Amino acid sequence: MDSSTQSKDNSFQTLRRIVLQWLITTLAIFAAMYLVPGITFDGPGWQLGIIAMIFSVINQLLKPLLLFLTCPMLILTLGLFTVVINAVLLLITAYFADFLGINFAIDTFTTALFGALVVSFTTLILNLLSGEGNVRVQVHRD
Repeated sequence: MDSSTQSKDNSFQTLRRIVLQWLITTLAIFAAMYLVPGITFDGPGWQLGIIAMIFSVINQLLKPLLLFLTCPMLILTLGLFTVVINAVLLLITAYFADFLGINFAIDTFTTALFGALVVSFTTLILNLLSGEGNVRVQVHRD
């Protein structure tokens, strides 16, 4: 295989991974809206994809900084404070969606916490089902 073919394969795999993650995030946000009272959306379905893009960009930009700034709290709670960080990111997403004229709202911080749990759990399950998860099981017989 020459380098141009390999480069095209890598580009395709990268694009495939990005689109798959976008679809998974869209479905996870939809699941949160469906399951958690207080998370509301009113608009055409394609705007859910915009919300997922906003959420992904905010996750990529702010989550590392928030994880670093709250490191002591993460250690004290054995990582459970990550749910609070995800709830904050979801609230920021709702703010930016409203700024863009998309009717996506989260009533309270508690609602955002439950929404973050649903988004995290749904994303985990869909990543595992799609083969994108990093779970590897090996069985050895002695």
